[in-house]
Amino acid sequence: MATVDTTNDLQDQKHQPVIEPIAMRVPEACRYLGIGRSTLYVLIARGEIEIVKLGSSTLVLTKSLKGLVERRRSTRV
Repeated sequence: MATVDTTNDLQDQKHQPVIEPIAMRVPEACRYLGIGRSTLYVLIARGEIEIVKLGSSTLVLTKSLKGLVERRRSTRV
């Protein structure tokens, strides 16, 4: 019966909406943009990417990453 429960759980997961995170850690943000860690920190220092400190963790706001891409996209037209 565990197999039936597992199958039902998997089917339920397929119907769940994808929830985008509000923020992500630095390594995830680097992967998200396809850039290196030092480049990300340069963008943060320039004020192009917004961060939030939570304890000792640095969280990068997802909307800030999307905003950077949109700004860069519109300047290359």
